[in-house]
This record gives sequence, C-alpha cells and structure tokens, in this order.
Amino acid sequence: MSDSTPKVASANRFTCRKCGGGFTVSAANLNKFPGWTPKMCMPCKGFKTGASAREEDLTTEQVLAKYTGGPLTGVFTDGAAEPNPGPGGWGAVYVIDDKIISERHGSEPHTTNNRMELVALVEACKLVPPGVKTTIYSDSKLCVDTLNQWAHKWKLDGWKRGKNGEIKNVELVQELHGIFQARLELKLEWIKAHAGNRWNEYADSLATKWRHS
Repeated sequence: MSDSTPKVASANRFTCRKCGGGFTVSAANLNKFPGWTPKMCMPCKGFKTGASAREEDLTTEQVLAKYTGGPLTGVFTDGAAEPNPGPGGWGAVYVIDDKIISERHGSEPHTTNNRMELVALVEACKLVPPGVKTTIYSDSKLCVDTLNQWAHKWKLDGWKRGKNGEIKNVELVQELHGIFQARLELKLEWIKAHAGNRWNEYADSLATKWRHS
C-alpha cells in the first residue's frame, strides 16, 4: 500500500484515498497552501456537501441519537489523521443486534489516515472471540482492497509492489494478512463513509475522540 500522491485527472481534480471517488479543489484554495496535495474528499473528511456543508464531529452519544441505518451486527472501524500526516486516531466497535459488545479507540501524535485505518482493523480483530463468524466493516476501500485482493500477491513477491514498489505500513499489512489467513471466520467488507450507517458513524466518532480529550 502506498501513501504516494493521489492520481490527478486534471490540474485541480484528485482521487480520494478513502472512498476512491473523484473530487475537485479550486485553484484559489490550492494556492493558499503551496505544496498541499488533497487526499480526501469533503464527505470522507466529515463534511457534508451543499448548503448544509459543515463538519459534524459528533460524540458517540449524538451519533446514536441521530443515526439508525446500516448493518446492525459486525465490527465497524475507522481511522483518521488531520492534517494527513498529522495527529490521528482510530476506533473499532463490536455490535450484535444493535447492541455494543465491546469497543476500543486510540490515537497517535503523528500518523497517517491509512495507518490509523489499518490499526483500527487490527484492533477490530481482537474484539471478536476466536471461531465466531463476523463481518468487519471498513470505509477505507484502499484497505479493504489491499487485504482482500493484493496482500497475497505482495507476500508471494516478497512484500513488494511490482519490482521495487514500497508498501507503506507493511508491518500492519503483514499482520492483518496473517490474521485473516488464520481466522477464516472473519470477513472484511467495505462500507460507504458518511452515508448514515449508524455504527460506521459511531466508529468515526471513536476515531476522533482524541480531539476532545
């Protein structure tokens, strides 16, 4: 996995590293921050689009009061860094039939969005008792594709991407690959970010708790 510069389709168009969607940034905003390369679209950064655009930054209690949709059983994860790289956090919550079984969250003073997403997945696996069939949800398509599609080939290639490609956070990718290979009862699925999925929103709130401590 790589934290390299996002693909640019045009001068001001970028690909979101979290959801994989395309987004644009005005030249005026880019000029305010020389050398800045946007990595996430507004929704994935926690901002609504349109007239009501604002960062929600909800507490876990506010999330539970506001959202009811989405899967109600599984482990839900999220990770974030703001700016990226910068201070960040991760969160994971294990839920059965809309009831919290257990949860974890943490933070690092200097990290990246992708690293926090991977740490959240490692911690998520620890929440599930061995042998219990469970789906783990992540809103990072990059992380889900890494583990479901690419990690096995990278292992065969000596943990490299192509001939000389570096894999960022390789130790976490290796750890997770080993976990999912050993624990076949665990399934990893992508879930859309900021789409009203109750427990994804809850994990997002856990991942940003460090900002309020």
